[in-house]
Amino acid sequence: MSILNPSENRYIMQYRRFGRTELQMPVFSCGGMRYQHSWKDVPPQEIPQKNQENLEATIHRALEAGINHIETARGYGTSEVQLGRILPQLPRETLIVQTKVSPTANPREFERHLQESLDNLGLETVDLLGIHGVNTSELLDYTLRPGGCLEVAHRFQHQGRVRFIGFSTHAPIGVIRQAIASDQFDYVNLHWYYINQDNWSAIADATRHDMGVFIISPSDKGGHLYNPPQKLVDLCAPLSPMVFNDLFCLSHPQVHTLSIGAARPSDFEEHLKTLPLLAQAQEILPPILARLEQAAIAALGEDWLRTWKQGLPTPEETPGQINIPIILWLHNLMTAFDMEDYAQARYNLLGNGGHWFPGQQAQAVSQLTQDLAAVLASSPHAARIPALLAATHERLQGKAVQRLSGA
Repeated sequence: MSILNPSENRYIMQYRRFGRTELQMPVFSCGGMRYQHSWKDVPPQEIPQKNQENLEATIHRALEAGINHIETARGYGTSEVQLGRILPQLPRETLIVQTKVSPTANPREFERHLQESLDNLGLETVDLLGIHGVNTSELLDYTLRPGGCLEVAHRFQHQGRVRFIGFSTHAPIGVIRQAIASDQFDYVNLHWYYINQDNWSAIADATRHDMGVFIISPSDKGGHLYNPPQKLVDLCAPLSPMVFNDLFCLSHPQVHTLSIGAARPSDFEEHLKTLPLLAQAQEILPPILARLEQAAIAALGEDWLRTWKQGLPTPEETPGQINIPIILWLHNLMTAFDMEDYAQARYNLLGNGGHWFPGQQAQAVSQLTQDLAAVLASSPHAARIPALLAATHERLQGKAVQRLSGA
């Protein structure tokens, strides 16, 4: 049980068995996509010393808090190189280091990137290697097919350079479950938090396969909870929205760790307030969950809240590749919880996020009404959805946002 240690005035970390890896994983992980100098590789001498000092201070604060899982990726620009300046100086046996490398059609390219990651980190071995962004059936095939990227990863594993292999994903649920069903992976990094619980069946699958479960970006993608709207603050009281979401996720024992994408040492502090609450989660959460649900019903109507997802087409099935499920979800978050800033940021990724955030905005909806009627035929709300799409577009359209351009 986590408690506040009065003599040291700091929270004591909890650890959970990370599936069949048998690693004792801290319930919070130190994610490496916000403290680096650049999203692109740059010559090491161009990395400002002040930025490097901030990164190292962030790592030291994580370790001081008991967060010994340091997580990064080849795609996070200078993150690996900068970590390579500090991780080799730390006692290796105390660390759990994860990096992630994207699958490629040519496994030799994947191998080159993996070798580059190890070189950047300055480590002989990484504890966890994630196949990064298995977001489509094609990328899963690049990974699993004979001679594919997983075979390369296994070769590194047999050489003692990689201990365990998992995958990270922003994929539709069917692709995630297919990857898990292959039984080729030791763990999964995926999205799941209060405002988006669609991947629960994949977590249940992972549990049956005794895989580690790592939740990606619960505070940023989980609702910009570092800057929540006042309505959400009020509904989550006496907890902050960030602590509520952490407690919600970690109240499920199937979830092993949540990523904290820290940009500075102080970014851990609010999350750590969750630790002494974990033993009382079943008493603390129900009244907050009830308030959130009642607010959503009051704003949206119970019938819509319970049935809005039914019969919706995928972007691939929709004229203009409009991502109807995402747009309606963002409409719901704005209407129920005043989450307009978050909704605008996510909406303006549509058309710019590639396979990480697929589909298009709804600017063409008025020209596609007849075609939309056909693909919405199975929805109980077919008649009202086109107008909702148009109104949401009008409210949220703005400057295009590039994926991985910030927090």
